[in-house]
Amino acid sequence: MTGLDATSQPLALTHQGVDRAAHHRMDEAWLAAAWSHPTTRVFVVSGGQVLVEDTEDGRTELVMTPAFDAPETETHRYFLGIDPEGVRYFALQKDALPGRMDAVARPAGLREVGGLLSPLEAGLMVHAVALENWQRMHRFCSRCGERTVIAAAGHIRRCPACGAEHYPRTDPAVIMAVTDEDDRVLLGRQVHWPEGRFSTLAGFVEPGESIEEAVRREVQEEVGVAVGEVAYVASQPWPFPSSLMLGFNARATSTEITVDGEEIHEARWFSRDELRAAFESGEVLPPSGISIAARLIESWYGKPLPGPGAAAR
Repeated sequence: MTGLDATSQPLALTHQGVDRAAHHRMDEAWLAAAWSHPTTRVFVVSGGQVLVEDTEDGRTELVMTPAFDAPETETHRYFLGIDPEGVRYFALQKDALPGRMDAVARPAGLREVGGLLSPLEAGLMVHAVALENWQRMHRFCSRCGERTVIAAAGHIRRCPACGAEHYPRTDPAVIMAVTDEDDRVLLGRQVHWPEGRFSTLAGFVEPGESIEEAVRREVQEEVGVAVGEVAYVASQPWPFPSSLMLGFNARATSTEITVDGEEIHEARWFSRDELRAAFESGEVLPPSGISIAARLIESWYGKPLPGPGAAAR
């Protein structure tokens, strides 16, 4: 496979420029001092959203405040890490985002602003959203059913009844750019996607399965195509709600397509010329620009993907 290197630039949503400093999570004295430090910055996360501001020079920034201006909460305070300048970052989980007197800030989710924020801020937001998702869905002990309490600055839930400790869940999922001997790429449309929305195939890794086996199984199950060689490319956190996307290039050993009809409604092989024409005409809509799927397709395509009407520009 030639063209753009899918790993040449950091993927959107990856944690750039922040040391998570996990060794401080159990140190209550250090956390209290970090929270009180004048350079510490805090933002609120609620329902997968944060407040952002669009600046006059065209940038989008995460709304962060000093700790002394942050809403009060003791139990849902999550330590996210330290940047190279020594700034500590915390996220606060609240039932609703705070109002803003200046009326400039707006609520936004990762799909909307993940590719607009700086790498540092996008990484902080991913970390906070992933923790919030896990915290909201794992409030009770899976061993005894007792309500758990938050520990380790938001990274552990501990059961006071049986002593069990529960850690944030991450679900590994494979996502793959499948090509054939003619160097065509295989793209599919999920049953709940809008007409024309195509992307790479993907699926969750099952218990007792290697990631290479998962690639071959998912492609076979979803579109009936056999896969031989599998090569790892890169990974991307995808907290919708708790996935880690493991990206691959895969080589097909068969080309006849039989969609399963349950997850995949339609699948097609595309040459580069066919995909370019489909993008330019609007027949095919590209995947989200922040997703690893877009990077895998661009790596095969050899340059940034064209959008609708590109030929006329």
